[in-house]
Amino acid sequence: MGHWTREELQAAHDNYKAVALKASKSGEWKQWAECFTEDATYLEHHYGAMTGRAAIEAWITETMSQWPNTDMDEFPHDWCVCDEERGWWICQIQNRMRDLGDGVVRQAANITILHYAGNMQWSYEEDAYNPANFGPMIKDWIKAAKP
Repeated sequence: MGHWTREELQAAHDNYKAVALKASKSGEWKQWAECFTEDATYLEHHYGAMTGRAAIEAWITETMSQWPNTDMDEFPHDWCVCDEERGWWICQIQNRMRDLGDGVVRQAANITILHYAGNMQWSYEEDAYNPANFGPMIKDWIKAAKP
């Protein structure tokens, strides 16, 4: 049996998703960064490694304030696996572009690994994705967004 209950792990993951959605809609990422421990490590394969909540908050705030990220306003989880023994969540997360009202969902996926640390906080996140999937999706969104 792991250190945390399945219920606590689920609650922490549900909170992470809810806070990410709120942050993506508001542009305020501080509360999302607070889902991480003070000494957390965040490994993002394109941007590199960040250590510490302050560094994670600075990075996510800057990154999500730049286009095309400003038009990514939802990050739904397609599937997740909970490793209760380790306290890990492994998820496929969609990076979804703002709805243009044409009935087409434009998104590209990444795999996220989260390590739980207790107290509704994560000590580690790693995001892995194929940039070749993002380029065509963004180009399609730009084409559809033009009047």
